[in-house]
Amino acid sequence: MYSRLDTKTKDYHGAFDEANPPKPKRIEKARVEVIKESFETEEINPEPYVPSEDLKEAVNLAMRLGRPLLLQGDPGCGKTRLAYSVAFEMALPLEECYIKSTSRAQDFLYTYDAIKRLYDSQMGERGARDQKGQLLSPEIRNYIHYGPLGRAIIRARYGRRSAVLIDEIDKADIDFPNDLLFELDRLAFQVAEVEDLRFAVPQDRPELRPLVFVTHNEEKALPPAFLRRCIYFYVEMPEEEKELLRILKVHGLGDDALTRKACQVLNRLRKMDLSKKPGLSELIDWVGYARYKNLPPDELDKLCYPGVLLKQHRDQLRARKETDQGQP
Repeated sequence: MYSRLDTKTKDYHGAFDEANPPKPKRIEKARVEVIKESFETEEINPEPYVPSEDLKEAVNLAMRLGRPLLLQGDPGCGKTRLAYSVAFEMALPLEECYIKSTSRAQDFLYTYDAIKRLYDSQMGERGARDQKGQLLSPEIRNYIHYGPLGRAIIRARYGRRSAVLIDEIDKADIDFPNDLLFELDRLAFQVAEVEDLRFAVPQDRPELRPLVFVTHNEEKALPPAFLRRCIYFYVEMPEEEKELLRILKVHGLGDDALTRKACQVLNRLRKMDLSKKPGLSELIDWVGYARYKNLPPDELDKLCYPGVLLKQHRDQLRARKETDQGQP
């Protein structure tokens, strides 16, 4: 019987002590072309992140049930960085799928370079060779390249878990989510060009299922069949000043008059009728540059460096007008 419930994995706590931040960890390398029993590691820096209690619960629910975690929310609210935070805490390699309008679901499993094989075969004895000096072109497997999701599934075959980030899935063609339904649900795939080349996460080892994070900016609706297979969470933009200050603090920006003023300005801007409201990433950049320039806190009320916070000209004009009206 197919077992989905994972009872062995430790919970995600999302604890980041800004006074004593965790040290870098050596974690298995992602983006490695050939997955095998032995593996290399690389040093990964800690990811400063402050998840809410509800978000931590959603992560643990997705891990336990072996379901992708679908994250929605305003751009810049921290959806993508959550995957980095979880991967670091759980010491897992993070395989990243960055979606484009031309992305195909199969590419994240594997690609077959038929053109390179044709070229090598036409070169005859002058064609590319492997480390043993054997010609590559007679063996089709030499031209199969595995994608991020494919590598995560293959890694489970060797008893190791991965995290997978599928970022901004709404940028893809409307058929993209449907094309991944089986692979995300069963975590198995076959290479069509090689009949006996099949990979799957062991069905009796749910603790090896990749932790899949899917971010969505609500540009397109997702198919009901895809939604049914996910754990859903809406990442709210923090509004309370103490929450914003803690986020700035874990990014090394302290808690002083400058950061408090920046949080007040951000909340004021987010209450305006803007086309694109500033998020956490804009706040962190803005405060970081203001601190670099030794800007007095009161200068932030004048919306200095508006291009960091507001990415549309009409939003800048509207914010500037309302700011000028509010000045004594």
